[in-house]
Amino acid sequence: MRTIKLSLCIIASTIMLYSCKKEQLNYSKGDIVVSVNTGKNWLHNFPLFLGIKKKNPPQFAIWIEDTKGNYITTLFVTYKIATQGWIANNGNRRKESLPYWCNKRGVVYNDGLMLPTKDSPLIDGITGATPKRDKSIMVDTKGIKKPFVIKAEFNHSTDFNNFYNKDAKKGSENYSGGNNGSGQPAIIYSATITSKTTSITLKLIGHSSPDGSNGKLYTNTNRLTSAKYIVENITAKVNP
Repeated sequence: MRTIKLSLCIIASTIMLYSCKKEQLNYSKGDIVVSVNTGKNWLHNFPLFLGIKKKNPPQFAIWIEDTKGNYITTLFVTYKIATQGWIANNGNRRKESLPYWCNKRGVVYNDGLMLPTKDSPLIDGITGATPKRDKSIMVDTKGIKKPFVIKAEFNHSTDFNNFYNKDAKKGSENYSGGNNGSGQPAIIYSATITSKTTSITLKLIGHSSPDGSNGKLYTNTNRLTSAKYIVENITAKVNP
């Protein structure tokens, strides 16, 4: 599988978000580039109908927190999450998709859920289709003092395994939304950026709620299988 890289450039100036092609970015001293290198399970066979399956990339979000865990800002979130852009979902809001990020933001919508809606989507500057080729996003973040924490959450729907199976009963610890639910819960990565950081790899720190019912971080990842290989690695590098 071809490696896909998503680069995020974090620049110390007023908050302004815009996308541009990689070759058009001019990185300045002190900018931070976050690169997501796709793993062998970046694409997942999602069932459509009559036995037809589609290879889907994951839904994900990347954001910044302070070192106490307080949410600061979102850097990137996939379009389907940001706009309720699910096709033929029969009204399923997919609260199991990225519950950790949703709860960190803490925005509750009219239906009581924390996922953005078609009527109240996130701004275009931080949203985009899940990348299938190199993509760069430039993000201005003036006023965010170091140290701060970069986090990322990734999820495939219906990537069931022996533990997180489609037949799990609602209310059980392995229930993830039923037949068309999440399967394995979303996985979460994190790294702390300090004034001395030159390059750092985000570490897998756990997974979020399987059924999306809370915003907890679950640190035991022993029951995850293919989800651990959605990404190969995520690095944050300070431009010298």
